[in-house]
Amino acid sequence: MVLGRRVTAQDVAWLRREVFADGEVTREAADELFAVARARMNNAPEWTELFVELITDHVVWQTRPTGVVSDEQAEWLLERADECRSLEALAALVNVLAEAHRAPQWFVAAVRARAAGWPGVNEALRAAAG
Repeated sequence: MVLGRRVTAQDVAWLRREVFADGEVTREAADELFAVARARMNNAPEWTELFVELITDHVVWQTRPTGVVSDEQAEWLLERADECRSLEALAALVNVLAEAHRAPQWFVAAVRARAAGWPGVNEALRAAAG
């Protein structure tokens, strides 16, 4: 997909059906998802939905105790998101906070700071409102 410079809706369907059919998202798979996000390709809208869903599953629901974001998970997630500085990475951060039952307070503050300062956020908010 990275070599093709675009993740299509068909690619997303294939990923759901073949790669993530069992619902498990390993740390290695999550890192690979972030590699696609870092490539800054012109992806289909379905990609962002899949990316956010899988990263949230990995961080919030597939680590014990479920629903709790640990300091280690939060550090890993922020590091990967900072490497991307993309709207999809920000969407994953926000969704993790929305679904988690508990997260470190410093992580909440860090996500808020990124939401205010990342490129493209204001434009995306204007487009969504308009």
